[in-house]
Amino acid sequence: MLTILLVIFVIGYVSITLEHSIHLDKAVPALLMATLMWAILAFGFGEGWVSVINIYGDVFNVLDPALEPDEHKYQFKKILMHHFSKTGEILFFLIGAMTIVEIIDLHRGFGIIKKYIKAKDKKRLLWTLGILAFILSAIIDNLTAIIILVALLRKILVRRKYRVWYASMMIIAANAGGAWSPIGDVTTTMLWIGDKVSAIGLTEYVVIPSIICFIVPFFIATRLKPFRGYAMRKEMITDVETERLLSSRKMLIVGLGGIAFVPVFKVVTGLPPYLGMMFSLAVVWLVSEYVKPEKGITRQEKHRYSTHKALSKIEFSSILFFLGILMAVGALESFVLNINGTSVGALRYAAESVSNAIPSMDIVVILLGMMSSILDNVPLVAASMGMFDFPSDSPVWHFIAYSAGTGGSLLVIGSAAGVAAMGMEKIDFIWYLKKITWLAFLGFIAGCGVFVLIEKFFY
Repeated sequence: MLTILLVIFVIGYVSITLEHSIHLDKAVPALLMATLMWAILAFGFGEGWVSVINIYGDVFNVLDPALEPDEHKYQFKKILMHHFSKTGEILFFLIGAMTIVEIIDLHRGFGIIKKYIKAKDKKRLLWTLGILAFILSAIIDNLTAIIILVALLRKILVRRKYRVWYASMMIIAANAGGAWSPIGDVTTTMLWIGDKVSAIGLTEYVVIPSIICFIVPFFIATRLKPFRGYAMRKEMITDVETERLLSSRKMLIVGLGGIAFVPVFKVVTGLPPYLGMMFSLAVVWLVSEYVKPEKGITRQEKHRYSTHKALSKIEFSSILFFLGILMAVGALESFVLNINGTSVGALRYAAESVSNAIPSMDIVVILLGMMSSILDNVPLVAASMGMFDFPSDSPVWHFIAYSAGTGGSLLVIGSAAGVAAMGMEKIDFIWYLKKITWLAFLGFIAGCGVFVLIEKFFY
């Protein structure tokens, strides 16, 4: 039975990584993978062929006389609902954050940020955009940050051969910026909502390695030919001014403030982060209903800036992809292996096997980060959450957050930010591998070294 589950998981995983080659949205194999795995697990459990395990380590099998068969089936449904509940928390958090960002974008709030980019020197422009990507990704997530900045880049650089260099460097900056924030990357959000890390602990451990991961490749890149000379177009400032609305500044402040308030809400109330995000969404939605984007705007015209339109722009295929991946990993986590008379979850056994093969957990996490550039970091982190049982705010969880977040920069397809930039600027996979991968690797490994030093000598 485990073999069947693993075959489905591998086929689904390969289909996800080949999304662009087979021209199939990755949500499709993710959903098929999850539903088939749970269906097979349920069938095997109902026939008494397999056992399942809950988060407390209790094992259930319908042939066990300790409980009635109906009670075992009830426990199976509880395990399924537990995984769906934890997945739902992440999905509703992401829906709230994505909606707020779309509301800001509808009101052209990000045009305010564009106004302050006045660097004409290519090196200064590189650092300006990199710092913006690093900071923005920590607030609104790395995917959204890269989309905004690549769109901005098109107004600054006319020649595409230079734009791809800047876009590629911003992938590194955005991924580094998202790694130290609980709302900066899907994986850090998963770890935060799963109580593996706290917002303060994540920042304390990961912000310095993330800064190093960002600074090292940018410092080297300033010596390269594509970042010499001048680039800024004079008409850019005019373009930005014509884009602004009366509501731009207000919605930018309210929107970013709402997202940044979520960790505060969690600390003050002790409630899960998704409730804080729903509260922030409600406030931003409320403000957007009464703010006036243009003078004398009619109710009919105002629908162009409504939250209903923002909701229609959300990429729900990504939400469904996360649903499929997390539920598929949950199926593997629930499957029970019998090893030398001891019942253990499949993922937990995998973790123990890896730990025995590679005694250094630091090396395991570094390899995990490098793998995230080939395989999607979401299922890798989801699997690690099921495999390891380190306490909350353990350095291992912080290292996983850093490694999985920044390791995706090694390949252009290794992160959501990279895939977005690749699509917008048609960045070639081989070109990125030759020109950018070595820069990303130097930053990644430098940040890993700094993290290990901080962990060993300061904590």
